[in-house]
Amino acid sequence: LYSAPDRTEIGGNHTDHNNGVVIAAAVNLDIIAVVAKNDENVVRVISHGFGKIDDVNLRDLTPQPVEAEHSASLIRGGAAGIVKDGGKVGGFDCYTTSDVLGGSGLSSSAAFEVCMGAIFRGEYNDNDMKRFDQVKNAMISQYAENVFFGKPCGLMDQMASSVGGLVYIDFADPKNPIVEKVDYDFAHSGYTLCTIDSGADHADLTDEYAAMPVEMKAVAAFFGKEVLHDVDEAAFYRHIAEVRKVTGDRAVLRAIHFFNETRRVKSQVRALKDGDFEAFLHLVNASGMASWTLLQNVTPAGYIQKQDMAFTIALCQQLLEGEGAVRIHGGGFAGTALAFVPDDRFARFKTCVEHVLGEGHCHKLTIQ
Repeated sequence: LYSAPDRTEIGGNHTDHNNGVVIAAAVNLDIIAVVAKNDENVVRVISHGFGKIDDVNLRDLTPQPVEAEHSASLIRGGAAGIVKDGGKVGGFDCYTTSDVLGGSGLSSSAAFEVCMGAIFRGEYNDNDMKRFDQVKNAMISQYAENVFFGKPCGLMDQMASSVGGLVYIDFADPKNPIVEKVDYDFAHSGYTLCTIDSGADHADLTDEYAAMPVEMKAVAAFFGKEVLHDVDEAAFYRHIAEVRKVTGDRAVLRAIHFFNETRRVKSQVRALKDGDFEAFLHLVNASGMASWTLLQNVTPAGYIQKQDMAFTIALCQQLLEGEGAVRIHGGGFAGTALAFVPDDRFARFKTCVEHVLGEGHCHKLTIQ
């Protein structure tokens, strides 16, 4: 038996791919796998509810175009990453079940990758936690998603799932990220953590997600750097008129978001350590507004009639009436919003949300 939890992003929206900082947490939703080794060098995975078998022959550990954006690519990519790092892989038969909805913004793909990595580590590498510790497993999982699956994601999702708990992660050196556990008990904060499913689908939005790191890195390239972390913020503002002409306004706005969000995450961690939950909630709301107006990952470009995420956030703001906090969650554009709702108002909040969006669209979470 193997398992890996899904994650929720608390702060640091789209900063990880430019070597920024995030605060994230593993939650009480997970993927569970029942596994048996085989001697065929083939991985077969049946995922409950999907009605198909991933059948991956490990004799070829190169990206397969036909598998792009499918779970088979994550299995092959994870195996390739382990071999690349000097580990061993082999066949197994596996049945998985998960209580997180695919495309919900809770990163079911990261949990799947991390779980597959744990299986390879456990079955073929003597559960070697020195060579393939939780951080290394996360990095191999990201490699699988970037190179084999074809999604240019950062490392936050995989790291939060693999490490577990509430964590602050600094990606300044992406090959050696700094991971710090944050000791705070959300259960006694007086607020309920939940995600609200907008009903929108992530399908066909890969280009929207890819544009965010590309545009941020275009600003960095103006200063001769690869990522915004390495750009001097003061220099950015001194040359902002020139940067606009070269990269366009949206890239500049997204760079402003990166610099502000990086500071905001550090302030969130300080607020939690100081026990100042009101200050923390203020920062969550500020992050949400910045994601909407600067990062612009709430409504896909050109969408007019369909604005599921914008409507969902606006609905939550109306129901909260100035209390708690709400913001876009995860990659954005589709999936979910994240909200902190006063405990004594949560039952009514959930009822009202589901009356509008549908039953089962408000999910209470706990950090594990």
